[in-house]
Amino acid sequence: MKKKLEIALESLEGFRNPKIQLEQYTTPANLASFILTNAELFGDLLTVFDLGCGTGILAIGSAMLGAYAVGVDIDGEALKIARTNSKKMGVSVDFIACDVRNLELRSRVTVVMNPPFGIQRRHADRPFLEKAFDIADTIYSIHSAGSEVFVRKMAEERGFGITHVWRFMIPLRRTYSFHEKAFKYIPVEVYRIERDDRVSRG
Repeated sequence: MKKKLEIALESLEGFRNPKIQLEQYTTPANLASFILTNAELFGDLLTVFDLGCGTGILAIGSAMLGAYAVGVDIDGEALKIARTNSKKMGVSVDFIACDVRNLELRSRVTVVMNPPFGIQRRHADRPFLEKAFDIADTIYSIHSAGSEVFVRKMAEERGFGITHVWRFMIPLRRTYSFHEKAFKYIPVEVYRIERDDRVSRG
């Protein structure tokens, strides 16, 4: 299942005009498929919100595994590509043009996201985490290596606990003009975070 999903997600279109201020990079298909197939094994793929969804890879992959999926992004150009990608995969995903800070939900969901790493603006991932803690019972989130103290502190202050940390080296393709190499490998951490009352029940 993981390999099949990875091959399908590999065919999705990425950013045509990536915006450096939004730190737009395409999530690698193998990393997306790892996160989503694990989320499925944990029973977390019911209603899924992808915050800062970009061109939609995590939201679309969630829908392909049977979730009701919603992608949220501030960039209308990226959302247009995401809608085309979802049609290509033959799945229905709702995409919302919205600053994640303004998103309001009445029921708890699972959040899967690849927020900005904060390279251009320190702690640019903070608003994404804060909204995830506000709307989710379970969160899967990708961060730059060395983020664990920051993520753990935010989680514990909001009544959440980290259940898993997975570490990867992922290829980052040349996206912006200042990138000197065709791609380079960067270390990242993927967190599975759960509301404390769910952890204690588990």
